[in-house]
Amino acid sequence: MVDPTFWDDPDKANEIIEKNNQLKKVVDGFNTLESEVNDIEVSLELLAEEDDDDLKEMMEATIEDVNDKSKEFELNILLSEDHDGEDAILELHPGAGGTEAQDWADMLLRMYNRFIEDEGFKVETLNYLAGDEAGVKSVTLSVKGPFAYGLLKGEKGVHRLVRISPFDSSGRRHTSFVSCEVTPQFKDSDINIEVNQEDISIDTYRASGAGGQHVNTTDSAVRITHHPTGVVVTCQNERSQIKNRETAMKMLKSKLYQLELEKQQEEISKLKGEQKEIGWGSQIRSYVFHPYSMIKDHRTNYEVGNVDKVMDGDLMPFIDSYLRWHLNM
Repeated sequence: MVDPTFWDDPDKANEIIEKNNQLKKVVDGFNTLESEVNDIEVSLELLAEEDDDDLKEMMEATIEDVNDKSKEFELNILLSEDHDGEDAILELHPGAGGTEAQDWADMLLRMYNRFIEDEGFKVETLNYLAGDEAGVKSVTLSVKGPFAYGLLKGEKGVHRLVRISPFDSSGRRHTSFVSCEVTPQFKDSDINIEVNQEDISIDTYRASGAGGQHVNTTDSAVRITHHPTGVVVTCQNERSQIKNRETAMKMLKSKLYQLELEKQQEEISKLKGEQKEIGWGSQIRSYVFHPYSMIKDHRTNYEVGNVDKVMDGDLMPFIDSYLRWHLNM
């Protein structure tokens, strides 16, 4: 950073600073833990020589605090795969079921927004298509923050909801499915992908959104289809068609680059996960609101009974259990 030419390329300089901050967080975390553990060992020796209730009480609180810090440090170590430190693109797509599934997608959108807010990440809605009666037909979020992709990658897959439907006058139980896809936001310097104009089609349409958000009077929204792969990306958050097109093209390149990495590694599940039908037998997690309350991850078998807490964005226990499970795959 003291090199006179460091800021000649601002984008590259910011990438280096971000990477340095990530590494510094790990090193500082280790040094802090090591120091506090050494202090605990000294205090335990004193406690062995003299039974002091005040010291004992202080030690119990200190050990509990260090235990919490060690879990946070372990999480940072678990986020060690190549692209874990990248920002993320998160997409939600309801399965069959009309309003039921679209409302479930809206509930998941609220859950992820709460989690993103709690983590202090920045979120931007790149695309939002409201449901016919309620909920959302599809939504794409840009999530920016340290290890955003690493934390959210375990959310890829089908999420299943069982509840008494608020849209059913007979009060019957319904099952709904929503697919969640998470992609790293690769840096421009990482991507070496050339997109042939002959391989894509670009459509424009009028932007729309819930509560009047993203509503425009011109055809500023952009949809790009890459025909060889079938990848489709959309962006409508800007009022300028040119800016939406630029963002959509970056999203397309990130997805194509991800596909290329998967081919090179010959391990598709590592980045994108297995593509499954949005329906029975394919879910990664079940959210049961009736006849009992439980949320269970079918990969790790981790489960909780407090569904409200999870739906309010408390996803870290699920993320932690997934990362540990993923490490031992």
